[in-house]
Amino acid sequence: MTTAPTEPTEAAGLSARTRWLALYVLCLGDLMIVLDSSIVNVALPSIQADLGFSPEALAWVVNAYLLTFGGFLLLSGRLGDLLGNKRVFTAGVVSFTAASVLCGLAPSAELLVAGRAVQGLGGAAVSAVALSLIMGLFSDPAERAKAMGFFGFVMSGGGAVGVLAGGVLTGLLSWHWIFLVNVPIGIAVWFAARRVLPADEQVPDAGRLDVPGAVLVTASLMLTVYAVVGGNDAGWTSARTLGLLAAGALLLAVFVAYEARTDQPLVPLRMFALRNVAVSQVVGVLWAAAMFAWFFLAALYLQRVLGYSALEVGLAFVPTSVVMAFCSLRVSDRLVMRFGIRPPLVAGLTLAAVSLALFSRAPIDGSFAVDVLPSMLLLGAGAGIAFNPVLLAAMGDVEPHESGLASGLVNTSFMMGGALGLAVLVAISSARTTALVEAGTDLVAAELGGYQLAFGVGAACALLAAVVGGAFLRPQPMGAHGAPVEEAAEPAAR
Repeated sequence: MTTAPTEPTEAAGLSARTRWLALYVLCLGDLMIVLDSSIVNVALPSIQADLGFSPEALAWVVNAYLLTFGGFLLLSGRLGDLLGNKRVFTAGVVSFTAASVLCGLAPSAELLVAGRAVQGLGGAAVSAVALSLIMGLFSDPAERAKAMGFFGFVMSGGGAVGVLAGGVLTGLLSWHWIFLVNVPIGIAVWFAARRVLPADEQVPDAGRLDVPGAVLVTASLMLTVYAVVGGNDAGWTSARTLGLLAAGALLLAVFVAYEARTDQPLVPLRMFALRNVAVSQVVGVLWAAAMFAWFFLAALYLQRVLGYSALEVGLAFVPTSVVMAFCSLRVSDRLVMRFGIRPPLVAGLTLAAVSLALFSRAPIDGSFAVDVLPSMLLLGAGAGIAFNPVLLAAMGDVEPHESGLASGLVNTSFMMGGALGLAVLVAISSARTTALVEAGTDLVAAELGGYQLAFGVGAACALLAAVVGGAFLRPQPMGAHGAPVEEAAEPAAR
């Protein structure tokens, strides 16, 4: 058995100031990654005009990032457990920053897509281990709940901030800056991480990398993401889409069979027997499906129906970001400490469902104050409250030496749910729009009808996530093995 570096179970030797500085560094690094899943959306027309993308090829500015990001999350999380979370985090930051330079200065469509693929690799490394590092930094229940509130804002609010940043940078400068802005941030995060993150420790029996398992699950995820992101263009019942999905499912089945037999699996199957881990994955998939679709479709509604410019779309998302930040940083942790995990989870996801339901009734001549702002505020409050308990539930059952893998699982469920949900809801929207146009409806009104139906389905996804979380999560101590979070909870929370 080999000896490999990994993260300490807690950062007891660090001062409180250093631990919180480390948290801010981790959150800034992860925010940079999360931003890139949505910051590009508003700038796509400018990128297409400058680099000569065809309409079909333009989607690969987004898809190349999603493909490598989603495909390498689990592998990156396991590498964090084996090689050290700090080492994987800093390597990911370097890769992402270098790729951002390539994207920002790309003279051709091909180089931009290649840069986005490398960005996805670096992003997977950063995202897969950031949550694990935070869990190791904070063992006190109150501090951990507060720290997870910060991280929850990054995970949930990054999409809204990305739309805002994309609109502002594209409107005031050019699309190049949505990538180049990452460079000074990435350099600062790398220097700060080397100084404030706790050193990787040597832990015996950490095992070795399961190479066959890594190849199987990475290939399965990449094929599935490729099928999903291309489903709308190729057709969901086309031979290509069904073939890719079948191949992805087959590789996943082979992966599961192999993991059940190998001595040192990449993903120990017993992790899925942990109730909170399994339920959190389901909640994460449903919630991310609703969230990703909301960011994308809300931006389209504002641009194509209400006629907003890229800058105006970005500014329209400011209320969401502000409310989400307040609820994540000031409200969510207190609700968790007072009521436990389930009540704030259910309340937050229900608010998000109401937000999407309101948008499903948005009119063709809607005003921002009456038809847009209420949904923005509710979504911000719901997401800000819900993400903290989801993350705490997902990580609470896991042993410290497998926290990197658990972090990768959490991020994979969010990413796969977001990619699948966005593709399916956009397909639903497009099908509804086509049907309305064929029936003689005006194009703008037909597009609105498609958006309204997709928002309604997104609301159902968020509501189902609330029901699943409320019914099946089993609240239990969330501290670092012996430091219970929920002892302070009201009896009803149990």
